[in-house]
Amino acid sequence: MLVVVVALVAALCAVAPAHAATVTVPNGGQFRDTSGNVVHAHGGGVIKVGAYYYWFGENRNADSTFRYVSVYRSTDLRTWEFRNNVLTQQSHSELAVANIERPKVIYNSATGQFVMWMHKENGRDYGEARAAVATSSTVDGNYTYRGSFRPLGHMSRDITLFRDDDGAAYMISAANENADLHVYRLTDDYLGVHTLLHRLWQGSWREAPAMFKRNGVYFLLTSGATGWAPNQQKYATASSVAGTWSALQNAGDNTAYGSQAAYVLPVQGTSTTSYLYLGDRWAGAWNGAVNDSQYVWLPLTFPSNTSLSLSWTPQVSIDTATGVVQSTAGPAENLVARHSGKCLDVTSGSTADSARTLQYTCGTGTNQRFTVQDLGNGYVRLVARHSGKCLDVSGNSTADGATVLQYTCGGGTNQQWQFRDAGGGYVRLVARHSGKCLDIADASTADGAGGLQWSCGSGANQQFTRRAVA
Repeated sequence: MLVVVVALVAALCAVAPAHAATVTVPNGGQFRDTSGNVVHAHGGGVIKVGAYYYWFGENRNADSTFRYVSVYRSTDLRTWEFRNNVLTQQSHSELAVANIERPKVIYNSATGQFVMWMHKENGRDYGEARAAVATSSTVDGNYTYRGSFRPLGHMSRDITLFRDDDGAAYMISAANENADLHVYRLTDDYLGVHTLLHRLWQGSWREAPAMFKRNGVYFLLTSGATGWAPNQQKYATASSVAGTWSALQNAGDNTAYGSQAAYVLPVQGTSTTSYLYLGDRWAGAWNGAVNDSQYVWLPLTFPSNTSLSLSWTPQVSIDTATGVVQSTAGPAENLVARHSGKCLDVTSGSTADSARTLQYTCGTGTNQRFTVQDLGNGYVRLVARHSGKCLDVSGNSTADGATVLQYTCGGGTNQQWQFRDAGGGYVRLVARHSGKCLDIADASTADGAGGLQWSCGSGANQQFTRRAVA
């Protein structure tokens, strides 16, 4: 989706912001704002106004019902300042008990209004399937709720907006119990639906749409409809929004690295324009509250003018001044078993869920390299460099002998580990859920001996050296 650049410098930028330096955004975690609070912009979208990027998203109650649409701003896409809860339960009687999802904002230069569209449910069941609209004369002011409806009588769930270069605006939403994806042309004031242009991929069960334009080609990225569970993202292209869309093609791995598309952000600078996939790693996948969800941001690359590629990277380097967005590997570690001198390894370099860990002669393979993500609670996640998946105890088992494998990262304590000093420069890796140690089976020194958990003891097959690698 295109970023709207609005020239409101005098009204919005009394003091010019500092030049944004290159920043690094780690993947699979949460952001904190400049006051130290967790950023809640789930299912959100971004609009650029002047020098600032404004990030809108869901900020829910503990029971996952609507609390706020919150907005944050940043010049560098890493340092976020909380600005306002622009829509609240008190904004309108319809919102007192509701579900509000996937808020997106675009600017209408003809009316001078910022217009927000969102998916609205009644907060008690999931049968309303309505779109809702709100407006404000300032990007981060209080938005006036203008009501909800079914567009041209059709169900409307996951939603996005796209504003084209000519000022025409479009709303894309999941319809027909998510079986279809509808593309609507909005009215000139962006407050209503003018025309239903497409019923795309009927019966294909698509949701979470994100549209953007690059070099005259329109891209529409979507997710399958599998509840909170992540799945294969797919995309299509067209030469115009109203034109014929291509067949769907896969993007990323079969879980989008444990995420679901929320938005695609063009980062336009002095050197280039890059395109950044903004995804949610929904906490519902591990039975958590929505506000525990995490973010996955990945640079899109384009093998051709009508194709895209979505690849895993542990972190993203962003320079909003130049527009350069790049994958960066970041620091990683080998975990070297004391008894054998061999490295913890994901079997055969597999990127699949449930691929086993084992020990193997240390080499240069990225399946022996792990990024350590500090969770801020005394525990870490160990993310395999080659797959973006987490070191996991199979089935959340607390039993001796349970397999240690890789699995799509989530919030489960069976993916949380603590490094405990074992003396002599060695550490034990203790699983949070069980209190048991990562262990090489039978203290074997052979290649291929499996990784498992076992009651912690003094064996050298439970002791590892953390060795930094590039």
